Amino acid sequence: MKTLFISHPHHIKKEKLPPTVMALGYFDGIHLGHQEVIRTAVKIAAEKGYKSAVMTFHPHPSVVLGKKEKHIHLITPLKKKEQLIAKLGIDFLYIVEFTPAFAQLFPQQFVDQYIIGFHVKHVVAGFDFTYGRLGKGTMETLPFHSRDQFTQTVVPKLSFAGEKISSTYVRKLLKNGEVEQLPRLLGRFYEVEGTVVNGERRGRTIGFPTANIALNDDYLLPAVGVYAVKVKIGTDVFEGVCNVGYKPTFHSTREGMPNIEVHIFDFAEDIYGETMTIEWHMRLRSEQKFESVDELIAQIKRDKEKAQAYFRNFTENTCILSQKEVF
Repeated sequence: MKTLFISHPHHIKKEKLPPTVMALGYFDGIHLGHQEVIRTAVKIAAEKGYKSAVMTFHPHPSVVLGKKEKHIHLITPLKKKEQLIAKLGIDFLYIVEFTPAFAQLFPQQFVDQYIIGFHVKHVVAGFDFTYGRLGKGTMETLPFHSRDQFTQTVVPKLSFAGEKISSTYVRKLLKNGEVEQLPRLLGRFYEVEGTVVNGERRGRTIGFPTANIALNDDYLLPAVGVYAVKVKIGTDVFEGVCNVGYKPTFHSTREGMPNIEVHIFDFAEDIYGETMTIEWHMRLRSEQKFESVDELIAQIKRDKEKAQAYFRNFTENTCILSQKEVF
């Protein structure tokens, strides 16, 4: 996959780009709905003999447009999004810098400059995709703005448990700590990536050494609490428990970003400076303050036992949504 970073106004010559079938969207999360849009573009491109493409935007429009709820932390930061899109078989990824000037483009200007101007022969997008100033352009207006230069496919809504599969739904589950539900929306477990850094080293003094993680990007974290997780270090995968929080037994304030600490089962290697990917499986409990260190140790033992029992019974196929469950 070839990735092009584009600033507005762009100076790309149409004749230098191959004809493409393009999937359009912000695609935070690359959830099953997004995957359906992108796979549809790949399929149609193969049928028509064109290259496949995705156009996405950065940063999140809510940040630039001053929305009340700004999505600064993302389900899939740009690097992760690029990796996931590449796995879906796309030939070209266009990442357009979302600026105030770009946001002011009228729908016809956006189509002229970023669809027709990019040699797009067919557009694929979700039923709720909007474009142009104030989102006035919709999939219903797109044929009018196309100037008969391209055709389009609208991908209908996908739902799970009566709710539309969307980035908003994924964010809601993360906010509630319901990470065990996410594979049914994402088609994979939710992951964040970070670097193992020095912490307070208190875990080793109570018999549960932990790896302290500094995130490598603007990931959206699950709710504060304790989770059963798998971690990847290089090509190795380990099971463990992860605490996301402020360690109230030892600290009285809840300022700044929560700490991320992972206790890896039966593990004693030095991994400072290593990159670790955390795969979130199940929330075990909320974070709580204990009256003594002994109470904390007893609870951590119970957390570990609960997580180990989960992994003994773990079957990945039961966690990933089947096609029959999506409608």
